[in-house]
Amino acid sequence: MKGLFSRRFGAVALFLAAVAACAGGVWWFSFTSTLDQLGIRGRADLALSSDRLSAQMRRYRELAVLLSDHPTLGALVTGGGDEQLANAILRLKADQTGTQEIRLLAGDGTLLASAGEDYDDIGARPAFRRAMNGALGSAHYVNDQGQRLFTFGAPVGTPGLPIGGAILVTIDLSEIEWNWPSDPFAVFFTDDTGVVYVTSRSELILASRGGGGDTGTYQSFPPYNIQSIGGHRLWDIDGGRYLPGQAMHLTQPMPVIGMTGEILIDTAPARRIAFLQSAVAGALALAIGAMFYVAAERRRTMAEKLIAEAAANARLEARVATRTAELSTANETLRKAQADLVQADKLTALGQMSAGISHELNQPLMAIRSFAENAETYLGRGKPEAAGENLSRISELARRMGRIIKNLRAFARQEREEITDVDLVRVVDAVLELAERRLADGGVNVSWVRPDTPAMVRGGEVRLQQVVMNLASNAADAMVDSDIRNLDISIETGADIVMLHVRDTGPGIDDPGKIFDPFYSTKEVGKSEGMGLGLSISYGLVQSFGGVIRGRNMAAGGAEFTVELTRANVGGV
Repeated sequence: MKGLFSRRFGAVALFLAAVAACAGGVWWFSFTSTLDQLGIRGRADLALSSDRLSAQMRRYRELAVLLSDHPTLGALVTGGGDEQLANAILRLKADQTGTQEIRLLAGDGTLLASAGEDYDDIGARPAFRRAMNGALGSAHYVNDQGQRLFTFGAPVGTPGLPIGGAILVTIDLSEIEWNWPSDPFAVFFTDDTGVVYVTSRSELILASRGGGGDTGTYQSFPPYNIQSIGGHRLWDIDGGRYLPGQAMHLTQPMPVIGMTGEILIDTAPARRIAFLQSAVAGALALAIGAMFYVAAERRRTMAEKLIAEAAANARLEARVATRTAELSTANETLRKAQADLVQADKLTALGQMSAGISHELNQPLMAIRSFAENAETYLGRGKPEAAGENLSRISELARRMGRIIKNLRAFARQEREEITDVDLVRVVDAVLELAERRLADGGVNVSWVRPDTPAMVRGGEVRLQQVVMNLASNAADAMVDSDIRNLDISIETGADIVMLHVRDTGPGIDDPGKIFDPFYSTKEVGKSEGMGLGLSISYGLVQSFGGVIRGRNMAAGGAEFTVELTRANVGGV
């Protein structure tokens, strides 16, 4: 008995080790694969941020070159010219470009004309010296007030004569950062000593990794450790709440301004994905192992029972053998039946998904086809602007189809997107715009009692559009055989709720109690392009917002659907 227990314990331990190894392998593969995708996105984001900085700096460099050729400034450098006029020119250009300071210096450094604030010129001397050598110079530095400055210098002189002076254009780097959008990642630009001069994170301003410069001017860069995983350089950073704990570090040289662009991409999403996939793999392996263990235990118990019965009564040996054969046949039949049921369930699920997606994407596809035909017609008539508008609508509809697929997947998997404040009036406007052609082709007269003010509700804009589109499409389908085809849409605002009413003049609802059941449809066979999933999906979407959707028959004929949603707490009231 002890030996049997030891063998079982050893087998279980070996199995658990194999499960752990499998889960670890899945984690590593998923993590490195996701890091590859993060790297591609990170390089694109860094390139975009670097191009943005280069474009902002280029305007000041070009300003220096432009002013270096100005005849008034050239005359002042050679000993003539009008100093007041030169000052006025520099002030005008400074105002037009938002430059902090523009200075015109003689060859010996004497100030001839200036505009803007009076900055200390010690840090700008490298740019001045290079300009006096006949080249475009630049310098970045920190002045006595702690301001981060960047200066472009261009030589000024008469062609054929020695360079007589230089024009210096100085900008405050904090003004450039002020116009940047709020990036979700930490991007910063360092010089050759490792000092951060430009960044999207204020806590990194003038942080030094190389230890260069005055320790009273520069702060220490947050401590970090470097590791390499899957060919990617990862930093473990202790940088507080605004920097990721672990991030992928990417760099891009920017020799034109003498800096290096760097970016930190948070690896938390990659870790979460890797953990979830490894957990699923481990759970699946454990479930399979448990099934095999239970099957083995059952077989072992059955074998012991058969041995005991054979020892107790030899006369039943033949009957036991026959019974064992029958049980084996029954087990095979049972396993085959189970396999058939599993396959049937898979096919049913695939059928539901295909039907749902086909039903929800039919309207955008028809609209795309119509816009494409219109674009072709406009191009043939030589109207590229009208064709461009149709192509823009096709692009928007394609993006919308992607969002619809995402919403269908979220509904099927019980996913939850963030609920925000949505203007229900804009939702109805968007749906009527998309469904305009279909309603017109069906002879439907739309009466949209549009409120003068927004009707803000709690929900998701795309999913609410899907609900309203389902109601409008079902109403149009219901009225296809009616002599009067009116679609009335109105919004009623209460103290705590907002109600959307959609009424039609169709034949009404046969069984209002089943209208939201999956695959229930009142359309005749051959006329329906859906599978009876539209209202069921709408019911689930409205419930996910904490709302209610109801359908009823009206006394005057036709059907009315009412969607009740929670009113948004606009302005904190």
